[in-house]
Amino acid sequence: MRRLPLLLALLFLSACATLASLGKFDELFGPAQPTRFDQPRPPAPNDISYTQTVQPILDKRCVVCHACYDAPCQLKTTSWEGIARGASKTRVYDATRLLAADPTRLYEDADKASAWRDKSFFPVLNEHANQTTEANRTAGLMHRLLMLKQQHPMPTSGTAPADLDFSIDRAQTCPAGPEIEAYEQRNPQGGMPFGLPGLSRAEHDTLTRWLEQGAPAEPSGPPSALAQQRVAHWERFLNGDSLKEQLFARYAYEHLFLAHLYFDDDKSRQYFKLVRSSTPPGQPVREIVTRRPVDDPGASRVHYRLVAERESIVAKTHMPYRLDAARMARWRALFLQPAYAVDRLPGYDAQTAANPFKTFEALPVSARYSFMLDEAEFTIMGFIKGPVCRGQMALDVIDDRFWVFFLEPSKDYDESMAHQLATEPDLLRLPTGNSNVGLLAPWVRYANLEKGYIEAKSQALAQRAAAGMRLDLGLVWDGGRERNPNAALTVMRHFDSATVVKGLVGEAPPKTAWVIGYPLLERIHYLLVALYDVYGNVGHQLNSRLYMDFLRMEGEFNFLILLPKDQREAVRDAWYRGDSLSTRQQVYGGPARLDADSSIRYRTRDAKTELLGMLEQRMAPLAGAQFASLEREPDAALRSQLVRLAQVRGASLSWANETSVLAVESPGRPTRWFSLLRDTGHNSVSYFLREKAELRPDENALTVVPGVLGSYPNAFYRVQQRDLPAFTDALGKLASDADYAAFSQRYAVRRTDPAFWAFSDALNADYAKAQPLTAGILDYNRLENR
Repeated sequence: MRRLPLLLALLFLSACATLASLGKFDELFGPAQPTRFDQPRPPAPNDISYTQTVQPILDKRCVVCHACYDAPCQLKTTSWEGIARGASKTRVYDATRLLAADPTRLYEDADKASAWRDKSFFPVLNEHANQTTEANRTAGLMHRLLMLKQQHPMPTSGTAPADLDFSIDRAQTCPAGPEIEAYEQRNPQGGMPFGLPGLSRAEHDTLTRWLEQGAPAEPSGPPSALAQQRVAHWERFLNGDSLKEQLFARYAYEHLFLAHLYFDDDKSRQYFKLVRSSTPPGQPVREIVTRRPVDDPGASRVHYRLVAERESIVAKTHMPYRLDAARMARWRALFLQPAYAVDRLPGYDAQTAANPFKTFEALPVSARYSFMLDEAEFTIMGFIKGPVCRGQMALDVIDDRFWVFFLEPSKDYDESMAHQLATEPDLLRLPTGNSNVGLLAPWVRYANLEKGYIEAKSQALAQRAAAGMRLDLGLVWDGGRERNPNAALTVMRHFDSATVVKGLVGEAPPKTAWVIGYPLLERIHYLLVALYDVYGNVGHQLNSRLYMDFLRMEGEFNFLILLPKDQREAVRDAWYRGDSLSTRQQVYGGPARLDADSSIRYRTRDAKTELLGMLEQRMAPLAGAQFASLEREPDAALRSQLVRLAQVRGASLSWANETSVLAVESPGRPTRWFSLLRDTGHNSVSYFLREKAELRPDENALTVVPGVLGSYPNAFYRVQQRDLPAFTDALGKLASDADYAAFSQRYAVRRTDPAFWAFSDALNADYAKAQPLTAGILDYNRLENR
């Protein structure tokens, strides 16, 4: 207590010093003018072009860290408007907040820089009255941080300084205004790009001149004439006047609001987003902004409009979705041509919004399921690349690699499911209907609803089995006559991020697999995408995570019932080692059960491996997977080396990374790129907050695939092909931090490597060339420093 007066005095002096500091730039450069960057100033004749010169540098050197919700200090360099918005000390991802936060989405929650100042964002450009070259440098935080890196460059070998924190939940150390001076003194190695080599002299000089000129930018040009024609055509289609058309359009919007829509015949490949507007086609878009796409728009008539994407495309949020004549015809055939009535439009109250089965009850179940199946990879990608999928606690609900299949659409199944959904819709309500949710009480309530649904589902399955339904491979969708490659997917978890791709990836079958039917697919989308609020409170986030346990178990149950009845519980127990009987029976044997035996004829006691093999054969006729088996590698010598690399197993991989990019070089030949993905062994994934206790290092495995897979590489490696056997041997012998440090020293392109940016540029160029539709700028926030 005797120290209290001293503490108060120090706090008072500190506050006074901060106020004095904040006024320093005003004294030097005149008062702040927050409206200065409300609109970009067009470049003068001798000014640097933002579009042609500045943004390409930002894409290569800044966007790799500053994009999306997890951009440090919310500073987005994906567009001029993101830079003009500035930065904030408030986190978007915050698992501790008791009340939901106000959203801060670029282009949505404020439309100009001065409005962002009212939301606690501070400028990184010079907004003061004095716009001289010196003022733009000194009062512009962006320039100061770039200059700090030039003055204090990274070491050129070894690891980055130990006092640099690279964890994704690191403290926000954003300097606002004149706080930059104290930041520079405390953090001389904290210049930008943070924890990476500085810009080249040419890049630094270009950005400096642009900032000195006052950060001008050309106004955004209109889409191409062809794109405008396609936009008008699709807006007419999505804004029909009948109740049937309006209900379908709402369904399409709630499933496609995250999509990067593109037209198949638009060679410029411009992307668009589907938004709700209070204005009809033909008038300027007046976007209706709500926390979530299911929230009340507050308008008597909602119009669905296409607006051009204004930010650089980054891999971690890029979800391309094609619009063409075949797509429109397909949607007409599914939703508009069938004879059914829509007597009224559903409302937007919380009870309705939290239950898509009630909201869209009038739409045929078969149409809804087909809509999602047609682009099932995109549907699953929503929870992989949407805002929910970030951080270890969000991802520990799934295994590190598993295959996903889907139930075959059938008239009998669709009709029985429609009846069940109509008679018991409240059982399928989801716990994320509100952004402010309690902690445990809601989960208990929804756990009871889930139990009721599983019991009803098990009873319905038993009735269908008694009526002659065969439990065989015919229940699994094979892609249909169109050989749709979405019929088989692989999901991979990388500790705190994840990936989904078409095809069955991996040289060995995975531990688990899911078989997904319509109700499960719809609930995954609404729980983790349409209803999820990244700004929600801790209860909202926790209930989303806990409820996902149920959905995983449902997918696993659907796979288990294809196994012999006497092997189902043994496979279940292998997936949930150490868990209570009640937890295991939630998957199979308790409310989730089916006494009918499989109709598949198995030859061994390892039916699970047999079944995965049969499913792999069933999916073989589909179009070649993007991430093909290593057996398809045409270079025989390289193929054998890669297969040997993929056979590395066990505890040595605990010292390796979740996801790495390997460049294999050979004299006179183009660089070959491969992704190395660690499949971490677990006893079970039903736990929460105790993952370390469930690890099984002896079951670690390595998946090796051609190309770039994953948005957040943890490490870059460069190996001459002749040295690949030595690389494999060293990886398989890792047993300590010292071992990995030596491994990294020999093979890794570290943060400090003077060739880091040249390697990065080559990687991204080849990535874009090899995967032109799906590629985006990679994110370097999770790069290691070892």
